[in-house]
Amino acid sequence: MRTVAFHTLGCKLNFSETSTLARQFQRAGWSRVEFPGAAQVYVVNTCSVTENADRECRTIVNRALQANPEARIIIVGCYAQLRPQEIAAIPGVNLVLGATEKFNVLNYLESLSASEGAQVMACDIEAVNQFVSSWSSGDRTRTFLKVQDGCDYTCSFCTIPLARGKSRSTTVAEVLKQVEQLSLQGVQEVVLTGVNLGDFGLSGADAGRMESFTQLVQALDQQAAIPRIRISSIEPNLLTDEIIHTVSDSKVFMPHFHIPLQSGDNEMLGRMRRRYRRELYGDRVRLIKSLMPHAAIGVDVIVGFPGESDRHFRETFDFLHDLPVSYLHVFTYSERANTAAVEMQDVVTVSVRKERNRMLRNLSAKKMHDFTVSQIGGRDEVLFEEENQQGRIQGYTKNYIRVVHPYDATLVNKVVTCHLADIGHSGLVEVQIVPDDKAGLTLAS
Repeated sequence: MRTVAFHTLGCKLNFSETSTLARQFQRAGWSRVEFPGAAQVYVVNTCSVTENADRECRTIVNRALQANPEARIIIVGCYAQLRPQEIAAIPGVNLVLGATEKFNVLNYLESLSASEGAQVMACDIEAVNQFVSSWSSGDRTRTFLKVQDGCDYTCSFCTIPLARGKSRSTTVAEVLKQVEQLSLQGVQEVVLTGVNLGDFGLSGADAGRMESFTQLVQALDQQAAIPRIRISSIEPNLLTDEIIHTVSDSKVFMPHFHIPLQSGDNEMLGRMRRRYRRELYGDRVRLIKSLMPHAAIGVDVIVGFPGESDRHFRETFDFLHDLPVSYLHVFTYSERANTAAVEMQDVVTVSVRKERNRMLRNLSAKKMHDFTVSQIGGRDEVLFEEENQQGRIQGYTKNYIRVVHPYDATLVNKVVTCHLADIGHSGLVEVQIVPDDKAGLTLAS
């Protein structure tokens, strides 16, 4: 039996693509081995966002070689597109596939055994125009469904357009078909993913018109093939009133938004080349909370961007402190080659970057605690996961609060109405199952 193992670095999009690659191998007769078990072939799906991409890639390659020194090692993903020659120089790497070739990995396997050095198959990113549908399966309770790829934005800190190319999408009809197929497999929750998800849309030859993410959300809401759908992350300027109202009225879309901010200061947003200002961001958050007081709102924010003074950071801190958001994902700015930001003056020292990161992470912890406390005593639906963690089973409410309950195998992959009783010693919410509750939910507000 031919064996293959996969390792994924980075985002939910990468996880969905790795899962698609795994299905290709399995259909071709390969048996999947969990990394870092011994396998004949290792496929590493890389990320370019982390500042330690090179070191992480080398570490994973070394772990694979320790498990099987004779293995063939294939590197794909964003880092493979951006730095193919650097990866090819890593001892043990046999093949590097860029953005256009990563889904053709099986076509290259036979030639690898005779190769004395690493083969590199990466084209100019401008030539990348194909969309390949991907979704995760068997990896997690939730299924991540890629509906969009690439990005046309030119944010001054970001290398993603260089790694994934221009924005491109599948069609509304194809997404509906995929969701229907996933429902037949027993999937209870789908997370819509993309590089710039709100930019979903293309000129449909059949429809004769542009499609939009708003139309996709409305179509999925009407289809209602799967009990729970989440929107992974969406730019504030692409989060329309129609989307917010649809989610508010929906029985399948979860009251949970993740909206990148990056900075709460308009001058910094301009330097970052973001396509909105703080006023629009605040309007989006307030509309969500006015319609869905129980909704969770996550925020991406960058600290230490070139030119960020104490005043700029204070603007961001105060803005986030006063907004009714639920948690923050805080990123410390790090220099990236081939970006406009790397040439900017007024570089913030590393020590200041770390201190600002610490301050915002503390703010995030307080925000999440306060939001969680506000939900205690109410009821919500929980999708329970499979893993037995020391006699406990975990899951997420509709508004993304992580909960725990004594392990019960009958709860796995089930959506169950629960009473949110208290915050336990672990920091997770202890829940009690509501028996035979047919009357719907009474959410805490």
